[in-house]
Amino acid sequence: MKKFFLFSVSIVLLACQQKSHSDFTTLYSLPKKLKEVSGITYVQDKKIIYAIEDSGNANKIYAVDAEGKLDKTIEVTNATNVDWEDITQDKTGNVYIGDFGNNDNKRQDLCIYKVAKNELNNDQAKAEYKVSFSYPEQTAFPPKKKELFYDVEGFFEHENYFYLFTKNRSKGFDGTAFIYKILNAPGTQKAEKIGEIKTCDNYNHCVLTSATISPDGKKVVLLSHDKIVLLKDFKGDSFHKGTQTEILLNHFSQKEAIVFKDNNTLLIADEKTNKTGGNVYEFKLR
Repeated sequence: MKKFFLFSVSIVLLACQQKSHSDFTTLYSLPKKLKEVSGITYVQDKKIIYAIEDSGNANKIYAVDAEGKLDKTIEVTNATNVDWEDITQDKTGNVYIGDFGNNDNKRQDLCIYKVAKNELNNDQAKAEYKVSFSYPEQTAFPPKKKELFYDVEGFFEHENYFYLFTKNRSKGFDGTAFIYKILNAPGTQKAEKIGEIKTCDNYNHCVLTSATISPDGKKVVLLSHDKIVLLKDFKGDSFHKGTQTEILLNHFSQKEAIVFKDNNTLLIADEKTNKTGGNVYEFKLR
């Protein structure tokens, strides 16, 4: 539900560049029943993606093969889809579902579900645990319209932590996105704000819809409707302190999901709207 420009990182930005590539290709159309895909993750050994849909849809994970056919549907029986916005994996193949969509910044039940790898072999799976969290900086539900910073549509798991990138819905949008860190452990936590990035002041082109990290941990990519933002050359998890590059996709749609297929290849999915979208695309970083 966003787009992306790229200007400056708010804390420390070592470099900011701009590129435009034309090697953005359509791989396949998603199954017709998946009209509102909000997150995808890639399973290398099975050559499939796991996809989820957002609010108003079922509490299910959908396995889609390399031809776009629905291979399996997995109901997560002890989880509720309030607003599932992204899905990610850890290094061992456990899956995590981010139930943190928060359009109005009113929610106080934000959480992440863990579904263990072996549960994904079943038609009905149980979440192993739930990570409930809140943002210490948010004190009103909802806050003032100029402070609607607490929606999230993109995250990933890295080194036993979750990293969340916020979707700024504030009046007077200026492209600011917060980066939050949460320990991958059951229970209730306060998210730790570890930095900010800044894109541009055009909401339609600069608001974030998904996030992913490369298998080698050296690249982070953020998605918008017609661009990606590539973060590199950072130390540790100071993603906002490396280089920031805007890459134009030369393709506009309601892009909602992104994942690394390998260290240099991205898979991107968009929602089906007005007879457009509903596809999975491939994009190779140069």
